Amino acid sequence: MDYVHMSPREARRLIREGAYTDQTSGMCAGYAQANLAVLPAEYAYDFLLFTQRNPKSCPVLEVSDRGSRQLPLIAPGADIARDIPKYRLYREGVLEEENTDMSAFWQDDLVSFLIGCSFSFESELLAADVSVRHIEENRNVPMYITNIDCVPAGVFHGKMVVSMRPLPPEQVIKAVTITASMPRVHGAPVHIGDPAFIGIRDIDKPDFGDRVTIRAGEIPVFWACGVTPQSVIMTAKPRIAITHAPGHMLITDIKNTALKN
Repeated sequence: MDYVHMSPREARRLIREGAYTDQTSGMCAGYAQANLAVLPAEYAYDFLLFTQRNPKSCPVLEVSDRGSRQLPLIAPGADIARDIPKYRLYREGVLEEENTDMSAFWQDDLVSFLIGCSFSFESELLAADVSVRHIEENRNVPMYITNIDCVPAGVFHGKMVVSMRPLPPEQVIKAVTITASMPRVHGAPVHIGDPAFIGIRDIDKPDFGDRVTIRAGEIPVFWACGVTPQSVIMTAKPRIAITHAPGHMLITDIKNTALKN
C-alpha cells in the first residue's frame, strides 16, 4: 500500500483493524503525528505542569476529557485506545506489556495527553532535500536518554530523551532553520555534534528505536523527543500509565503547516 500518501483516517482505520502494526515514520505525508501519555486524573495536573515547563520535549497538541477516548481537536472520530499501532502499558513505573489495543485496560479516570512528534517536521526536511536516514533505511528513528535534566513538576522529573538524525555538514543549518519554525513539534535541535556531551556513550546503541548508518563526515543532530514522558513516568511510578511504543504514533488530521510559527 502507499502509506506515504494515505489519508490519516484511512491509516487509522487500518491500524484499528490490526492490518498495520509497524512504526509510523513517513506515513501520511504532510500530516502531524503525536506521542501519547495516558495517566490517572490525580496525576494530570502535575503532568500538564511538567509539559508547560518542558515545551521542547512535551509540546502538547491536545488533552482529553477525563475518561474520554475521543480527540475532537486533532483527530475527530479517532479512538485513542485503538488507533495507535502499538502501545505500552506501565504499572507502578514498570513496563508490563506491549499491545495493539488498550480497550481492555481503559479506566473512567484516565486522561490522555497528545504531544507533538518530530516525525511531523521530517516531511519538511525531505521537501528541502535534507537527509532523513531512518526513512531512507526503513527503520525507526534512534532515540537516547541523555544527561539533560527536565524541569521537575510535582511527582514528575527525569532526563530528556532525544532523537538523532545524522546530516552532512552542509545540511545542518538548513535543518535547524526548518525545524526551528515548528516549535509545536519539538522545534530546533537541542544539541549538534559530540554525543558524549549529552551523556550518550555509544551512538550505535540507542535506548529506543533502531541504529542508523552514520557516514564519514556526517554530524549527529539531536532533537528533544516525545518519548521523554515515558522516562519520567517510569520515575513517578503511577499505578497505571499507557503510552505509545516508541516510533508508533497517532496520525492526526492536522497539517504540519498548521504547526509552524
